[in-house]
Amino acid sequence: MRKIYLILGAVLVMGLLAACGAASAPGAAEEAAPAAADNAAADNTAAESSEAEAPAAADADSLEAPALAEMVASGELPPLAERLPTEPLVVEPVESVGQYGGTWRTALVGGSDNAWLVRTISYEHLVRWTRDWTGIEPNIAKSFEANDEGTEYTFALREGMKWSDGEPFTADDIVYWYEINVLDEEYEGAHNVSSWLTSGGEPVTVEKVDDYTVKFTFAEPNGLFLQNIATPSGIVLTSFPKHYCSQFHPDTATDIDALIAENNANDWGNLMELKCGGVPGTPYDAKWYNADLPTLMAWDITKSYLDNSTQLVAERNPYYWKVDTAGHQLPYIDRVIYDILEDREVLLLKVLNGEIDMMSRHFNTNDNKAVLADSMDAGEFNFFETVESGNTTGFMFNLTHKDPRMRAIFQDKNFRIGMSYCINRQEIIDVLYVGQGEPMQNAIGKEVPALYDEEMYNMYTEYDVDMAHEYLAKAGLTEMGDDGFFLGPDGEPFAFTVQATDSFGFNDRAEMVTNQWRACGVNATLSVIDRSLLYTRKDSNEHDVHVWGAGAGPDVFLDPRYLFPANGESAFAEAWVTWYTNRTGEGALTPPEEPPAEVQHQMELYDQIKATGDLELQNELMKEIIAIAKDQFYMIGISS
Repeated sequence: MRKIYLILGAVLVMGLLAACGAASAPGAAEEAAPAAADNAAADNTAAESSEAEAPAAADADSLEAPALAEMVASGELPPLAERLPTEPLVVEPVESVGQYGGTWRTALVGGSDNAWLVRTISYEHLVRWTRDWTGIEPNIAKSFEANDEGTEYTFALREGMKWSDGEPFTADDIVYWYEINVLDEEYEGAHNVSSWLTSGGEPVTVEKVDDYTVKFTFAEPNGLFLQNIATPSGIVLTSFPKHYCSQFHPDTATDIDALIAENNANDWGNLMELKCGGVPGTPYDAKWYNADLPTLMAWDITKSYLDNSTQLVAERNPYYWKVDTAGHQLPYIDRVIYDILEDREVLLLKVLNGEIDMMSRHFNTNDNKAVLADSMDAGEFNFFETVESGNTTGFMFNLTHKDPRMRAIFQDKNFRIGMSYCINRQEIIDVLYVGQGEPMQNAIGKEVPALYDEEMYNMYTEYDVDMAHEYLAKAGLTEMGDDGFFLGPDGEPFAFTVQATDSFGFNDRAEMVTNQWRACGVNATLSVIDRSLLYTRKDSNEHDVHVWGAGAGPDVFLDPRYLFPANGESAFAEAWVTWYTNRTGEGALTPPEEPPAEVQHQMELYDQIKATGDLELQNELMKEIIAIAKDQFYMIGISS
């Protein structure tokens, strides 16, 4: 599924393009931004914006932002050489070295829109995905290594690296996170260690090798540990500064009772959550609610959710540990301002008025595409597409249907191929996506070249009714009833229900496909239901066709739900999922059922992936899983 971003403002465009290239050895890459922005429109908008200051050129004589240089000159800040680590991460510009200055104006909807904050400024983990999504690379860690069994992971940190308040970042910070969040039995947050930090029922062990080396050890193989660190969850390991957070622990606090009372906390554990962690069961995350919490992000929160009900503000981190190829400290942009808005309608109005510089959340829906396209000139904004993150829609026939007759038809691959040929994908793209996207099957997208299979991506995507009828005939659907619809292989009426929710526009896509199937001679009926009911029926194996997203993107190693029955989201075979994840069936809504040999082989391959720390071997095993998925053709995709 392609996500559409809106770009407005020359300062933003230049800053993103320059700071988001491939990293020079030995560092890693910043996230890439496409270079297809309309710079002419952007220049006009930047000139008119009261928020966007004239940028200062980043040249060889100015390796830091002018505002920081002034602070150094006045003695408020140490020289740049003392603020950077001995081996800063070097980021190669996409086009050219950028310019310092400017404000990135964006927005949040409601008082807890944390997802957009995570996507924009907090992707600073020990490791991260490469810019082309082909693997994992160093980030905060300057290097890492894993043993072949995937039980030990060692990270080398950057000597001289500092938190945003100038205090050193060392292995002690990561170990302190471990001691409090995993080991401390009195701290509530330690009672719920994330599954990716456990193996064999035991939590990870973290030890300091030296000041700049830290080692993670698991009781059993945890081959996907690095990939998990590269997800949003991975930030927990490097967002718990010991020098700051230790003041809220009873063993090290000067007066813990006074601090508890001063912050209206229930106890010291709640105090620690408010200052350094998150409050369970709520959207509270100290990164966005406590402006005093030091960070390793490029921009430091100076006005938090609690400080201001209308704006959240992040200012340049003077101790940020990345530079461009000319040695200029990043980031180029001075600050990020998030307007806190009441609802999506208010956001859309700000977008149309040209008051948002870059954003891809809440407003960029199918329903808004027409009005956005019509307002581009007036609002002086443009669009660019991100990498594909999967398929817009997946149609999942229930291969483990409770009705043996329906199960037999749905399990026939020829039937599914025929139903795919019945779909006019280009019509759907033109009507619902304003012509954006291309026909695509349930497959790995082009953004993952190491796993991309062009044939799988395109197979059975042509609109060809004659070919559809040929494959349906192979599945036994050869005779038409008096109602103009195909009879089943047994000569009896055959009909099924397509279940979709009105969330995310799935109902519109499902309606078009259902009508196309009916026009193809197959008696399909659409049922649009509440999302919770949709999932209840799926989990209980009480569905004919389940409509949701499809296609596997860069996170396929962590969530291969559409390649084989891997988890509860694999709605095409809930009974096989139970067999894989809960063999006894205890507590499951759908009893387990042993899957065919091909499916079991995929499960065995994925277990091998989880049992090795060898990234190359993981790639090869995933290719085998994908090849079987291609042959089995479990589900039908629509478009990119």
